[in-house]
Amino acid sequence: MGLDHRRLMSWPFKDVVHRYEDKDTMLYALSLGLGSDPTDVRQLQFVYEQGLKAFPTMPIVLGMTDLGFLADRDVGIDLSKMLHGESGLLIHSQLPPRGAVISRMRLVDLVDKGAQKGALLYFERRIRDAADDRPLATERGCFVLRGNGGFSSEIGASAPPRMMPNRPADRFCELRSLPQSALLYRLSGDRNPLHVDPAIARTGGFERPILHGSCTYGIAGHALLQILCDHDPSRLLRMEVRFTAPVLPGETIRTEVWMDTARSAQFRCSVIERNRVVLDNGYAEFANAPVVETALAMPVSH
Repeated sequence: MGLDHRRLMSWPFKDVVHRYEDKDTMLYALSLGLGSDPTDVRQLQFVYEQGLKAFPTMPIVLGMTDLGFLADRDVGIDLSKMLHGESGLLIHSQLPPRGAVISRMRLVDLVDKGAQKGALLYFERRIRDAADDRPLATERGCFVLRGNGGFSSEIGASAPPRMMPNRPADRFCELRSLPQSALLYRLSGDRNPLHVDPAIARTGGFERPILHGSCTYGIAGHALLQILCDHDPSRLLRMEVRFTAPVLPGETIRTEVWMDTARSAQFRCSVIERNRVVLDNGYAEFANAPVVETALAMPVSH
């Protein structure tokens, strides 16, 4: 059965209420590698209940459960060929370390790239504080439906990716993912066996279970927090990426940053062990950051 794009784009989404405790906040941060230095108070603020703060990318795992359209046989999405293509987070207010959020998803656009190229499904998810209805974050992203192209008579065009600077990076940071990162991260909600079961990973063409793309996104957020925000979670305001390749748990992710203005930057993430770009065309906005004057790449301590 092919894709029923009309049924898909008219899917009746509902509000999702997601309650979380401080242990959920700490577990999310631990899965990104925070706390690797137990004497670093800059990391402890995300993994210790005394003065606990939520890591700024955590809204991406809260309330992401109204996804019945993915498994609906009448919609016809080929899940075995679906990838997470893009992810972005616009942060309106700092997430409390414990509480409840209300999430509402909507599908924004569906672009048919052709029978051999699949389709692009763009979505948006608004996340509010359940206590006072205060906007917390807006997530925007794209699913690549590799097995569902050719449903229309017209080939659609998508927006071109943001161009990266043609010069050396201004700053970089290297963070090693944990060998058990995927095992920890899946406890925040995404229990796709691709990230834990070696047999299923091999069926998907991978030598072993891969890291969740949104976990790689969070690790990149950790690097940006160091490079741009002096570890202050309230200063990261926006973060957008395009996924280009999976990460294997335990690999080291190098994040390179190019300053645009005093409050915006572009970035790219690569796996050092395989010299492979895994996140590309990254863009970030942040508050009250100093201007970087040098054009020479300089490491940031971690």
